[in-house]
Formats: sequence, C-alpha cells, structure tokens
Amino acid sequence: MDQSVAIQETLAKEENCIIAVQCVVLLVDNVTESRLLGLVEFKGEHALFVYTHRRMAITAADVSLEDIIPVSHDFAVVEVSSPDDLAVVGADTRVRVSFQEEELELRLPFGSHSRLFLSEVNRAWSDVCKSPSQVPKFEWLNKYHKSTRGQGAKQAFSPLGATLTKISQNRKTEKSSRGDKKGSVEEEKSSNSGVEKSRAQTRPESPGKASVEGRDDLVRSSSHTPSNKSQMLAMPQFGLRDNLIRGEMMKNEELYTYLECFSFFLGTYNVNGQTPKQSLRPWLSCTPSPPDMYCVGFQELDLSKEAFFFNDTPKEHEWMRAVSEGLHPDAKYALVKLVRLVGIMLLFYVKKEHAEFISEVEAETVGTGIMGRMGNKGAVSIRFRFHNSDICVVNSHLAAHIEEYERRNQDYKEICSRLQFRHLDPTQPPLTIMKHSMVLWLGDLNYRISDLDVDHVKDLITKKEFETLHTYDQLKRQIDEEAVFVGFVEGEIDFQPTYKYDTGSDKWDTSEKCRAPAWCDRILWKGKNIRQLHYQSHMALKTSDHKPVSSMLEIGIKIVNDEAYKKTFEEIVRTIDKLENECIPSVTLSQPEFLFKDVKFMQHQAETLSLYNDGQVPCQFEFIQKLDEPTYCKPWLTANPPKGFLTQGGRVDIELEVFVNRSTAPELNSGRQQIEDILVLHLERGKDYFVSVSGNYLPSCYGTSIHTLCQLREPVQDMPQETIRELIEMSGDENAVTTEKPLDIPKEIWMMVDHLFRNAIKQEDLFQQPGLRSEFEEIRDCLDTGMPDSLPGSNHSVAEALLLFLDALPEPVVPYSFYQQCLECCSNASQCKKVISMLPQCHKNVFNYLAAFLRELLKNSENNRLDVNMLATIFAALLLRSHTKQDLAEKRKTQEFFHHFLVQDLS
Repeated sequence: MDQSVAIQETLAKEENCIIAVQCVVLLVDNVTESRLLGLVEFKGEHALFVYTHRRMAITAADVSLEDIIPVSHDFAVVEVSSPDDLAVVGADTRVRVSFQEEELELRLPFGSHSRLFLSEVNRAWSDVCKSPSQVPKFEWLNKYHKSTRGQGAKQAFSPLGATLTKISQNRKTEKSSRGDKKGSVEEEKSSNSGVEKSRAQTRPESPGKASVEGRDDLVRSSSHTPSNKSQMLAMPQFGLRDNLIRGEMMKNEELYTYLECFSFFLGTYNVNGQTPKQSLRPWLSCTPSPPDMYCVGFQELDLSKEAFFFNDTPKEHEWMRAVSEGLHPDAKYALVKLVRLVGIMLLFYVKKEHAEFISEVEAETVGTGIMGRMGNKGAVSIRFRFHNSDICVVNSHLAAHIEEYERRNQDYKEICSRLQFRHLDPTQPPLTIMKHSMVLWLGDLNYRISDLDVDHVKDLITKKEFETLHTYDQLKRQIDEEAVFVGFVEGEIDFQPTYKYDTGSDKWDTSEKCRAPAWCDRILWKGKNIRQLHYQSHMALKTSDHKPVSSMLEIGIKIVNDEAYKKTFEEIVRTIDKLENECIPSVTLSQPEFLFKDVKFMQHQAETLSLYNDGQVPCQFEFIQKLDEPTYCKPWLTANPPKGFLTQGGRVDIELEVFVNRSTAPELNSGRQQIEDILVLHLERGKDYFVSVSGNYLPSCYGTSIHTLCQLREPVQDMPQETIRELIEMSGDENAVTTEKPLDIPKEIWMMVDHLFRNAIKQEDLFQQPGLRSEFEEIRDCLDTGMPDSLPGSNHSVAEALLLFLDALPEPVVPYSFYQQCLECCSNASQCKKVISMLPQCHKNVFNYLAAFLRELLKNSENNRLDVNMLATIFAALLLRSHTKQDLAEKRKTQEFFHHFLVQDLS
C-alpha cells in the first residue's frame, strides 16, 4: 500500500510527498520503534518528514508528524549494513541519517522500494550540492515549527535528542568492544532464533560524517563486494559493451555452470485466525534429513477487521516464532525474508551455510479484492537468486465458495499479471512471476470438489479412493482445460482432503453449512530439474479447520565453476572486442504492421512482435520517442519489454498490448483519436526500424459523457461515429438545439440500477465483493449493443460495472465547475440541495436517481450489511471528483455533502 497518500493529506498545497517508506528507528538499549518517512518537496527544496503511526497509514488520521529533517548541506545519509549481515541473509538496509550534530540509525525493509527511496533522497541532496553558494532557506517549514512540539526544522531531532545521545554512547561502547563481540555474534548466528537478534544488537563502526565536497554518492555502502559469480552476473550494467558481455555470459552459462541438488521444503497452512496451540515440528520437521530451504506460507493469519488496517498484528510474530521453533533440529537456519498482506504471510529460511549464496531478494504483494484494492484475498511473493538460479515463491489465497471457480481463475491471472518485481537495473522493465526459471506456488487455492454430494465425497475418502475423488477436483479440471497453472506440475495426491474440519479435531465439518471436504491447500511448481520427494498433509495439527500440507522438492541449482567462468569470460571479451570493431548490429522483424480488430473498453488485446538478431554481433534495442512526443507510444499502447538485449542469433518476443481505460476512452469514443501509432525501434550503433500499429475501436458508453448518452436513444454502437462526435461537441453548449427531447437519464445507468433494485436489494456485501471480469465484459457489450435485452452476470458484477461506469465519466455526475461550491456548503443540508438544483438537468437527474436507489438499499441494511458511511465513502469519491488531487479535508467534505442525500429525502 502506498503510504505517501497519508502523508500527502497532512501537507499544505503545493507541497508534494515524492515517496514514503516505513522503517524501524533503532533506539537505546536495542529498543526499536516504527516510523514513517516521507521525502517532501516544495519549490525545489526537500525535507524528510518523520511520522509516528498507529497502524498502516491510509489517511492523515493514522499519522502524527514528529520531526522534520531538511535536506541541506548539513544533511547526510550513509548505509551502514555490515558485511556480516549481508553475507548471512538478505538483510534489511540499515542507514545512518545525520543533520548538523545529530545522528539517527534506521532500518529500512530490504527490497527495491527502499532502494528507490534512497535514490530519491540522493537526487534531492545532489540538487543542493549543484549550487553550493545558494543556501536553502526552508521558510515553508516554519508553520510546522509552531505545530510540532515547538520544534523547528533546525531542531529536527530534538524530540529524540536524549535517545540519540544514548545511541551515540552505545555506539562508542560497541566500537571499543567489537573485537570481543565478533565471536559471540557468530555464535548467535548459528541458532535458528538468533539471526535477527544478532543483526539488531551489532552496529557496524561509523564511517564518520562525510563532507559535502568529497562524496560521489550520498548513499554509500560499507557492504562487501559479492564474491560469487552469480551475483556479479546479476549486478546492473549500463554500458553497451557490458550488456553485450553479460548477455553472452548468460547465453553460454552451460559452459561454466553445473547442477547440484538442494532440498526445498514447501508448506502451506490456513490457520483460520487462530494462535499457535501446538508445536509445528510434526509438520516442519517431518523428514529424516533437514531441508536446505524452507518456504512456509500461511493464510487467514488474522480474521479481525482491524487486521486489514493494522500493520503489526501480534499473530505475525506468534506464528513466526512457532515456525522458527519448529524447523528441523539437525540444522541451523537463518530467516531471509518475511512478507505479509493482511492474513497472507510467507517466510523464507535457509541453512546458514547456504546463506551467502542468496542474492537479489525481493518481496511483493497484490490484493485481488473489489477493484483490485482489497487485500483479504491475493498473494505475497518472494523472489531470489540462489547461486546462478532464479526462483520465485508465491503464496496465494484465492476466492472462496464452491461455485466461484471462475473467480479463482481470475484471481490467479490477476496475480500473474499484476505482481511485479523491480530489476536491480532501474532502466529495465519489471520482472513478472513467469519470467523466472523456477516458480514454486503454494497456498489456500480454495478449489473445491464438484458434482458430488457430501456423503458421496466422504464415502470415497473412507475407502481411500483418492484417485477417483481427484477427478472431481475443480483445480485438476481447470488445469486440464488449461484455464490456470499452464505448465505447472502437482504431485500425486494420496492424502485425504485438508478442509473442512471442526477446529481442534479430525472430524469433518458438523456446522449448519456442513461443507463438503476439499483439497483447498495445494503446492505446485514450474521449471526444469525439479523432483518431488513427498507431498502430504499433517493430521496431527488440529489448531485450524484446515490441515497443513507439505512438499519436499529436490531442485537442481546451477553452480558456477570459477575456472570455467574466467575462461568463458575472457573468450567472450576477446570476441566482442573484435566484433564491435567490424560489425554493425542488425535484426529482422517478424512483421512491420499490426492490426488490432474491434478494440473495446477495458478489454486487453495483445500481438507478438518477434525480433531475430541476424547480425554478427549482439545488440541492444529500445523503442524511442518520436519528435515532439512525450513517450515512445500512445497512452493506450505499451510494448513489453520496451528495451532489451539480444544475443547473436537470438530471438526475443515483444508483446504489443492495447488497453483502453477511462483516461483514453473519451477521445476514442468521440473519434478525435484513432487506434493508430508508429513505433520507432532503435538499435544501439545500428539503424532504426518502424512498426505500424492500427485498428478499430468500438465506441462505448464507458467514457462517454452523461449529456451525450441522454441524447442517444439507441445503443452507442448503433450510432454513426459522426453523430456521436457532433453530440459530444454540443454537450458543452446548453443552448444547443436538439431534434428530440433527451432522455431523463442515460438508459445505461437505468438498466444497471434497475437490475440491482429488482435483484440485489438484499444482496450481502453489495459494492464490496468483486465481480468477474468476463461478466463485466458481457455487461459492457450488452449496454453498448442493446443485446441481450436484460443484463447478464451476477449482482456483484453488475454493481462493479456501475462503479466503473461512474469512474469512467469524463465529466463526473457533479460537474467539476460545481465542486468547490459543494465543499463550501457541505455542512448545510439545504445549501447542498440548492447546489444540486443548479446542476445541468441530466446531471441533476442522475444524482437524484442514484441517491434514491442508495436510500432504498439502506432500508434493507439488515440483509445487505450496508451502512450510510460506507456508501457515502464509495459514491462520493465517484460523484464528486476534483481536477486535482484531493486532500483529506476535501474527501471528508465530499462525503459529508453526499451523506445528506442518504439520510433524508431532499427531493
């Protein structure tokens, strides 16, 4: 979640929070406290804002400004993560921030976001250094001086001053005793539970305050240079020659690598919001020999509503401790990474002797709730490089209920497309799950057993006829149909279903719903040189209504042979040096023109452009901007990847993707823009190639104005585009003469609201549970073509289609010109009514129609579980939009304004 939004809401206008990161402040006596840091810019000056927070920062109400640190000539940030830390695990990044005479140590989460934060800070500091004679005044910080505990910008660390003094004293003591402590630290690292502790207690020696003139880079690292060749290959390279060498090395890696097998323990457990009540040894230590790696996933860690908001649920620490204590007793492990999204958590442990060969550790999350924003369902993932192999581990919790297998399929596809890792090289496109050579996928996938009644299922289980029962398994059927997990393998299931049991027992569900048993909890993999040693459930654990599942995989990992690596490297350098002087890069394109037929609103289309390197030398390619254009392509088009490297004789497939959203639809609906573009593909040291993209867009009611739709009695796709263009041009003219009386409201809004009124007035979780993307497309087509006569899809899909319709309006229901008036009168119900009465007639009709419908929903709140505040929050954001970014105060005023129309009849 982007916590910079919460910071932005605390700032004055024209102040901008560029980026935010949550961190841990290291205090005296090894006490730690969580803080939120925001890099704030105002008219070219920058400052770090330090906030305390009660929970995951969503709005300004969740944070409190504590300190401000100006980025001036007296400012410095130095990375102080020690070589020992980085050699053992992919440790969090420890940095020391200094300003004037004060210092503070922070621990930033390991990963690309922290690197991006530090690079932005570095950029801000560099701007200061470019003009050493111009001293920033930071006068804009004076107002915070009055409101932040009486501390001004130049006293940024004053609230923590006493603590900082103790930190400095503590550091001096550690420095003097470092030699004595080193042995004890190594000893601590040999225990399962001591790794994190030793990292927190051992502070590296301070490199001292850096001078402004003497630094090439603000963020300096005291970390060791990677010794293993896999890390050297993965380090970002920016020169063409370096990229050529790197590409050729990767192409020829079989010449200097060999396979060595390592054991990976994969485990998944839906704990149903419970706390650990038993040892996890029967699950995690079920093998005679200790595994080399552990990837342990949990779902439903915490089921409370607070869990969605609070960043630090106690359940996280309780289950992490239970896992650490349950690891195999015959080996010592280090925790490499933990990642959590609400109740979905993944932990990655590695044997201590392998830890130095782990690199490029990244973690990402994606929620798959309504409109892609809710995190109660979704996935967490960790990717890493082990020796010379790239591995991605995914832990997912997909949609529930037996009939929702299509929604589970959609969740899987969204996770694959939306979960992306940043490259070490920031110029490279993000890395998706499927771009890894090995993918290990575990979790509560929630696929059920279909077409059998409960008694028949239980009878087959009693007879241990698991193979027969498996033929009715939804996941198996969907894989067989290639709907999901294409290319993945799952081992033979010879254990009974892992869901649903009465908690604390081995009895099947005896509740009123009496759910049929199912294999909800699964483990699959994709990649070469992988062999499964076991796949089983663990009936001894009775904490939850699920049973945990484990799989032991033996994976062939590519190891670098140093001598062969050196020989290959030298030969490639000699060859490239010769080729660079003799040859010009050249490629062949699979085709120069691409046609996208019948492009529709929010419906993805893709075509593949293949590049073949037919030259005598590897080449680097990139799509470049055309003259006087801001980007290399139109906003509805993307090329993935937009740049890359191609070895001699190699081939790369580039996806040309067309996707029309709310920002691009209005111009295409009106005909002012067409599906037409020309891409310029540039070869470094070579020539340019031109790729033509064209197509036809089917106009949609989505992205068309209310005024225009009220003039259309026929579906939008039955109208000539010239007519639509003329109506759009007339929409800004209130005096324009029309041949016939316009509709009171767009028929499309009426169809969706009427459907919900007749079918969903008592629907539980309406406007909260997402619908199916395929059903949205059917609803959109129905609205745009008039066929069929009634709307298809579930109530949830129709509700989401209505929200997307309102979100896509080029002019909101309350036009932009009335927005400020709404804010000013938000506390006065009669004045709010007066503003609405002044709206253009069609906008006023839509507003009153929607408000009346929502009031009817609230009359049935006992059944649909909706409340006035929830509806005011959801719909105010869509009906009253601003041209500029709303701050917290504006959002609250829009909600207060719309609230009046939900609690009483103002019509």
